[in-house]
Amino acid sequence: MQILSKIFGSPARVKIMRLFLLNPDKGFKGKEVAKRSRVNSDPARRELKMLSSIGFIKRKGQAWSFDPDFEYAPEIEGLLVNADTLDKKSIAEDFRKIGRVKLLILSGIFIKNKDSRVDLLVVGDKMRRNKIEEEVKRLEAEIGMELVYATFDTREFIYRLNMYDKLVRDILDFPHEVIFQAKELSTRTPKKV
Repeated sequence: MQILSKIFGSPARVKIMRLFLLNPDKGFKGKEVAKRSRVNSDPARRELKMLSSIGFIKRKGQAWSFDPDFEYAPEIEGLLVNADTLDKKSIAEDFRKIGRVKLLILSGIFIKNKDSRVDLLVVGDKMRRNKIEEEVKRLEAEIGMELVYATFDTREFIYRLNMYDKLVRDILDFPHEVIFQAKELSTRTPKKV
C-alpha cells in the first residue's frame, strides 16, 4: 500500500478509489465514503472533488459513484484491485494481537476468488470480539470492500472440522491461503492455494 500511496499521492486517495472500483454500481454520500474508507471528512471531501475533476467519479444527486466511462479505469483497476498490494505478514501480526490466534486463513477477495463463502477465517482462544471487528474494519477500509469473515474458538473449529461442517469444508477444500497456523492445527488443516 505504501508504494501505491506514493504513486497516487495519499493513502486516502487509494482507499477511496478502491471503494469505488470495488463497488462500481453503488452510490455513496460523502460521509459514507469517509466512514467506509476510514478517512477524515475534510481529506475525503478534497479527494472526492479531485477524483470528480478527472472524471473518475460522478455525482448523482447527493451520492458519488464510479464513472464507468473513465478512460483509465482498466489500468487503475489493475493497480489498485488486481495487484496483490496487501502485506500478509503484517495482517498476521495485527490479528495475533487480538488474542491467542491459532489459524488465520485468507480467501475470497484476498486471493481474487469471487466464489468463496468467506474472505477471512480466524481461529483462536481468548480473542476479543471488539478487536476482531476493529481489525476487520481497518482491512475493509484498506481494501475498499466489506469482508465476510468467520471466527471460531479452537475447540469449536476442531469439532466442526471433524464433523465435516459445510462452512469449514468450503473454506478448506477450495482455494485459500494460510498466513498463520499454530503447530497444534498444522496436521488438521491442508495448506491449499
